[in-house]
Amino acid sequence: MKSVIETLMQRRSIRRYEREPLTPEQVELIHDAIHNTPTSYNGQQFSVIEITDQTLKEKLYELTNQKQIKTCNRFYLFCIDFNKIRLIAEAKGVEMPRVEDTADGLFLGIIDASMAMTNAITAAEACGLGTCPIGYARTAAPGEFAKILNLPKGVFIVCGLAVGVPREIPDMKPKQPIKSQIFQNTYPTDSKNLLETLRQYDNTVSHYNRTRSGSTSENDWAAHIVSYYAEAEHFNILEDLKKQGFDIKK
Repeated sequence: MKSVIETLMQRRSIRRYEREPLTPEQVELIHDAIHNTPTSYNGQQFSVIEITDQTLKEKLYELTNQKQIKTCNRFYLFCIDFNKIRLIAEAKGVEMPRVEDTADGLFLGIIDASMAMTNAITAAEACGLGTCPIGYARTAAPGEFAKILNLPKGVFIVCGLAVGVPREIPDMKPKQPIKSQIFQNTYPTDSKNLLETLRQYDNTVSHYNRTRSGSTSENDWAAHIVSYYAEAEHFNILEDLKKQGFDIKK
């Protein structure tokens, strides 16, 4: 078992996996970590779908073109879930407000599901396993995912997570300097210094992409990330949310 420091500081996204299965002990630890996730009000506004069926994983791969989904041993989908609380509220005759139609309700579910995924990542990495979060599980074909997985109203995918025995140990990607991530007491008013830090980081990422082991590229940080944002303009998440029973109004 890795130490806390090793687990947190050596984590990297793994996209190639061995065929070796996870042990029952590894799976139990991941489940226990998910189970003990801290959540808003202890409302536990999330659920997780664990996929081990290879045919199903390959169907989801075809929708996303993310090879990690079909090659990992287990694929986890972390979801906002207001279905469970609504079920018991109605059974007890408790009037259930339309919290899923508010931005705060959406944040509740996203934060809870994200924290559950972080716990799963930490547990898996501590066992020596590899992980890779996959946002395309949310954006590529949410309607098809919902049908295949029988998601009821009030449930929506936040992110997927591939888990398995790693076949590769890629180079660590450079992160922003701590001084441009953690600010003391207030957000910095000196945008000039912040911009200079970001320029230096942009150059660091460019150098990493040109010299890293495996496939290389000429990608920088800023333009490359903005290109992802431009891609997001073609997503229709609000409509997909509506189909799953969410109708954000305020």
